[in-house]
Amino acid sequence: MRARLHRHDWAGIGVVLAVGVAAILFREVTIVPRAYVGVCAGPQAPLVCVPRQAVLWLQYERLFGLASLVLGLLGFAFARRWPGVAALAVGVAAVVNYNGTEGIIGAALGLWGWLEAAAPRYAGATNGGQNARQ
Repeated sequence: MRARLHRHDWAGIGVVLAVGVAAILFREVTIVPRAYVGVCAGPQAPLVCVPRQAVLWLQYERLFGLASLVLGLLGFAFARRWPGVAALAVGVAAVVNYNGTEGIIGAALGLWGWLEAAAPRYAGATNGGQNARQ
C-alpha cells in the first residue's frame, strides 16, 4: 500500500527544504568567500563571524553528521515523523558541510522512519493491526 502525504508531511518537506536552502546560502555567502578569513581574523570582526566560526567548528568536529545519525536512528527505531524530518534536515546540512558519511546514513534512516510513520496501518487479524515492519 502507498503512504499518503498528510499536512504534517508537507510541513516536514518544507522544513527540510528550508534548512537545506539556508545551509547552502550561508555556506556560499559567509564560508566560501576567502575574504571572510581576513575579515574575521581582524580586530573588529563583524557579528557574522560568530555563526561562521560555529559552523566551521561543527563541521571540523563532524557534529553535523553525528547529529543526523543519532536523529536518524531515533526516527528509524520509533517510526516517528519529526525525528525523521530532523534527521533528514540535519543530514542535508551535514552533506553541505562535508560531513556526508554519517549525514547520508542518518538522513536515510530518518527518511525510512518518516515513511514508516506515514505508511497506512494494516488491520489484519494475523498481525494485530500493526505496521508492515512489525
